[in-house]
Amino acid sequence: MKLLTLKDLNVEDTLRFSFDGSFSHHDALERELEPFLQGLESHAGDWMPDVVKGSRQRRYSRDAVVMALKERQDRYGSTVGLYRTTFPAVSLTIDLGLALTPAKIRIWLDVQPVSFFSEQERCQEFVKAVRGWGSMYPVPYAVAHSAADRQLADFPRFGRDDETCERYGADTVYDVFWLNIFGAKLVESVGRERMLSTPAHLVEELPNGSVLLVLRPSAADFASEEARVAQARAHVHLRPDLDFDTVLRTLKERSAALVPVEPRFHPDVAPFLSRLPDEFAISERQRKIAEFNAFRPPEPEEWLPVGLPADVENQERVRSYYGDLAESLVSALHTKVPSIFEATPESLTDLDVYFWRENFPERYERDLIDEHTAPALGAFLGGVLVRRLGGTWVPRQKLEESQVRVGNRVWLPFLRARRYMQSRQSLLEYSLTQFFKAAERYRA
Repeated sequence: MKLLTLKDLNVEDTLRFSFDGSFSHHDALERELEPFLQGLESHAGDWMPDVVKGSRQRRYSRDAVVMALKERQDRYGSTVGLYRTTFPAVSLTIDLGLALTPAKIRIWLDVQPVSFFSEQERCQEFVKAVRGWGSMYPVPYAVAHSAADRQLADFPRFGRDDETCERYGADTVYDVFWLNIFGAKLVESVGRERMLSTPAHLVEELPNGSVLLVLRPSAADFASEEARVAQARAHVHLRPDLDFDTVLRTLKERSAALVPVEPRFHPDVAPFLSRLPDEFAISERQRKIAEFNAFRPPEPEEWLPVGLPADVENQERVRSYYGDLAESLVSALHTKVPSIFEATPESLTDLDVYFWRENFPERYERDLIDEHTAPALGAFLGGVLVRRLGGTWVPRQKLEESQVRVGNRVWLPFLRARRYMQSRQSLLEYSLTQFFKAAERYRA
């Protein structure tokens, strides 16, 4: 199994743990890290990382972690990644802020999939590890929960702008997750007695005054009816100013947003649309699939029942010019879209995905698009009709009137390309994928 990357994290939901603790940094780095690594080795079990990645990749050991941190250390601190090469996928980042007073240890852990934590015993071991870390490294606030649900909760901003979030941090209980560490300051603001009487699976005071709160035995069923009721009860207990029914309704809406939606895309654009959901955050994906299911592209209008005759003196020279235009697109995009060399229907879909992902029509200068990209794309699109459907170019002095005859219809690839390149939405409404399928359908 390859190491888990940021792109991989967006493929499937993870149990995500974020922890921003502090320590005195009077001892050697090995000694300061010992409580964290000891807790990891004692309780990670079958999700224990086996690879350390700093300046180079090493098999996991404490010495390897310390060596990697020292290799990458600068005047501000150091960062190292720990990963797992077999199931489940694990990504654990240790970020040390050694120039700060007190020094900081920031932990960002993802274990994929979140369903891996369906077993209560595995969750208990996770809680033991966090209990030790929270006791040794004081933290204002730490959370372990579904990454997708955290996104829906807008963690850690909770509706605030970045500046306000940075300035005030966890200044109140904005939400309650599966596992929570409430720092001493937040505990006092809520009231220690109230905090310790929260209805939850586990509520425990740590030696440094923080409180560890675990809502339910398992992390994986966070979206169930029972879990949402428990979540709402705990939140309203800690925030008496909130209304239980309102909180519960919001939580149920989050659960509904994560219910899998079966893709039922329009067949003419299914090859294109089927690749777009993964471009969205996990928390948005099901809603986007439902939107794409409902999307019906307009029937292509870039065709003529009776073609216009060629009106150029040297048709071969103009066809050669179209080839040069198409080649300019290949030269510009072959590293981004390698299949463009093949000039196949699949390469048209790859182009659709690339232009949509890049938001090309709205990101790049309009003059560049109108004068270069759109004409080159029109020539490439027409060339695919010629090469794959047996079409014939009918050159015209005006590019947008230039046609490719396929069967009993003539198609206008340059006009299609211009309309296609107007906006991100137009990439969907005038996709290259659909245009080819329509031409293929009418070829006979």
